[in-house]
Amino acid sequence: MNDRNIRIKNTRTPVLLLGCKLGALAIMRSLGSQGVKVYGVDDDPQYPALRSRYLYRKYFKVYQAGASDRYLRFLIDVGKSMPAAAILIPTSDELSEFVAENRASLKPYFLFPDNSIDLVRGLASKKEMFGIASQVGVPTPQTLFPRNLADVIAYAKRIEFPVMLKGIYGNRLQEKTGLKMVIVPTYEELLKYYQLLEDPVEPNLMLQEYIPGGDDQIYIFNGYFNSDSECLIGYTGYKVRQFPIHVGCASMGECRWNEDVARITIDFMKRVGYRGILDIGYRFDPRDGRYKVLDVNPRVGQAFRIFVAQNGLDVVRALYLDMTGQNVPSTPSREGRRWIIEDYDVISSLHYHNEGNLSLYNWIKSFKKLEEAAWFNRNDPMPFVIVLRRFILRGLKWILKTCAHSVNPQPNHPKNAGTCKQ
Repeated sequence: MNDRNIRIKNTRTPVLLLGCKLGALAIMRSLGSQGVKVYGVDDDPQYPALRSRYLYRKYFKVYQAGASDRYLRFLIDVGKSMPAAAILIPTSDELSEFVAENRASLKPYFLFPDNSIDLVRGLASKKEMFGIASQVGVPTPQTLFPRNLADVIAYAKRIEFPVMLKGIYGNRLQEKTGLKMVIVPTYEELLKYYQLLEDPVEPNLMLQEYIPGGDDQIYIFNGYFNSDSECLIGYTGYKVRQFPIHVGCASMGECRWNEDVARITIDFMKRVGYRGILDIGYRFDPRDGRYKVLDVNPRVGQAFRIFVAQNGLDVVRALYLDMTGQNVPSTPSREGRRWIIEDYDVISSLHYHNEGNLSLYNWIKSFKKLEEAAWFNRNDPMPFVIVLRRFILRGLKWILKTCAHSVNPQPNHPKNAGTCKQ
């Protein structure tokens, strides 16, 4: 990580991260390398990011939506023990909603952008977000929200295939099924996947039109909005590759300015009054030439280090500077900069190659402008060592399992029926 020019002068204010997964590691390195003391709360003591040299102190506590009072009391105790009021940075939608919902209780001990729970929950939920976007005139794909299988059957008469089957709350669907969305090619597949993925008690699936085009037509805006919902810094880029392919997060992304995406987003957030770090995704629709919003993350995104200014500023550093009363310099982004999640990109590259969309030459060429990796950092090697070891072990297990299956193939077993593979 090359800091180029920027140095945060006043680093006395500590930071407390809620959730210490992949995006949190980048926050630790971005702020910790500047001398900021970064604390973290997570529920998994084995997670690689917790071994970062830039994590000053770690706490362990499980967040449960139905028992958030215990989590709140725990955070208040942590806040009381700190030398100064810490900047609170949630790294998931659920924890962002928790902070917004409990902001009155947290304010005496922490600093954070002040958003209402209605706004945060409305942006995080794809169902409510599409309603908000439509109200303020932001283009969206055609989207339907079935309540049951009968609705799906009725809606299927109004849509064209393939169609996207997505989670209204993507993280909830991923925890339950390992997937956030599926591209469904036929009516029969739609019925199958709907019954496989839906939660009948708390319906969480939606149908969305499939917009044609490559994965590199998915654009991302990352920015920071101050207490007046003014965009102090904003960057755009696109997904070079995704994991899982066609439906996942950016396994490789490039920072590249897109005036239309920036203009749409800045106006969108100003009109709804959003404050803080924002991660939002669009897809370019070649049929009408418009960028259509796919999802809004009212928080820091795990791939925020795709987006870095020429002076080294990113959205997390902008948040820190603004929340501590320091100037946030406005500098153009580092055009062409690429960032990668190493283990994800190995797998996604193989899948793109297997379907004929990535040659060896183009794969090698894609690393030309790579500046930073999610795991590898020569000044903070331990998280990468852990991830590499686990990746090798998983690979060996897969090879042994594949070899064993080829020698002694097993017939289909009922317990494996309906498995959703990517």
